[in-house]
Amino acid sequence: MTALTGRALRLTVCVGEDDTWHHKPLYSEIVHRAHAAGLAGASVFRGIEGFGASSRIHTSRLLSLAEDLPVAVIVVDTEERVRAFLPQLAELVHGGLVTLEKCEVVRYAGRAPAPEGEEPL
Repeated sequence: MTALTGRALRLTVCVGEDDTWHHKPLYSEIVHRAHAAGLAGASVFRGIEGFGASSRIHTSRLLSLAEDLPVAVIVVDTEERVRAFLPQLAELVHGGLVTLEKCEVVRYAGRAPAPEGEEPL
């Protein structure tokens, strides 16, 4: 596991849920590449409503517009590692929004293993 505390950089990639890379969800490809690059972690969050550069509102409230909801992939690691990952991201993301924000990591720890005989949380 990568040790990470203190100053860091948060990469946020906003794309559509239906965006793909070689017939695979784009958000999934971003996560797998971040993992392969040894970044500290990545999470995908599915939005319930949003719009972007196209100004088309995507919402889960109307069945006719429920496709292609917004998703955000969040990656946090050191500035050096995140910036080194950007060329791979440029290859994948042709539409959407990519932002970088400085942040501070207060805690970064994996889950402790469950005691023997207990189910993990």
